[in-house]
Amino acid sequence: MYETLSTELTENIYTITINRPDKLNALNTTVIRELGEAVQEVYDNELIGAAIITGSGTKAFAAGADIRGFTGLSKEEGMALAKQGLGVFFKIENASKPIVAAVNGFALGGGCELAMACHFRICSETAQFGQPEISLGLIPGYGGTQRLTRYIGRGHALEAMLSGNLISAPMALQYGLVNHITSQEELLNKTKSVLRIIISKAPLAIARCIAAVNAVAGNMDGYALETKLFGECFATEDMKEGTAAFLEKRKAIFRGR
Repeated sequence: MYETLSTELTENIYTITINRPDKLNALNTTVIRELGEAVQEVYDNELIGAAIITGSGTKAFAAGADIRGFTGLSKEEGMALAKQGLGVFFKIENASKPIVAAVNGFALGGGCELAMACHFRICSETAQFGQPEISLGLIPGYGGTQRLTRYIGRGHALEAMLSGNLISAPMALQYGLVNHITSQEELLNKTKSVLRIIISKAPLAIARCIAAVNAVAGNMDGYALETKLFGECFATEDMKEGTAAFLEKRKAIFRGR
């Protein structure tokens, strides 16, 4: 189905794997386009409750953009390239279903930006994050300046971007860039175990949680949005089921209605 990705749907969890291990899963225009198509499947397929984005092999999640594609680009073409990536990454960030990065190795440049566009990140002990574009005379172009600052703070983000130095897995955990560190062998199992808990909850409430949290970084009144979305939950069957199940001391059965 895809030239650069492999996908699998198991137990309502859709795993999207960047499948260019010989190129350390570098992001070229085909990968970006196909990621957009795969994420659209997450939006459209009712059987998908959550998704994982990861990389093939054990070395890299995605080791940056494919630099060969940069040569000879004009200013306007560079901006168009950035807009293509930003569009797909915004699509990931604003999905109403959780999309989690399982970072199995290097997540550099565009790869780090892809991981940060996901709702949260779980990584292997060998993972390393970074925005080393400065060494190419560039800056991050797929949202890295904004998301890295949001996640780890201005000082740490500027040091990482201005030096090009990498952030190890333990440092990423300390900074709050990742939620969990696990072994390479257990990475997907750990990510799926977290997602199984999440997708057992009310889908409409999950979507509203994501929208409200995203408002923190947006140009909107997050408190007003939270109030609106909280109120909307009262009109759902899931809320009625959840409260009834709590009072009756049984497990709720949510149907996304």
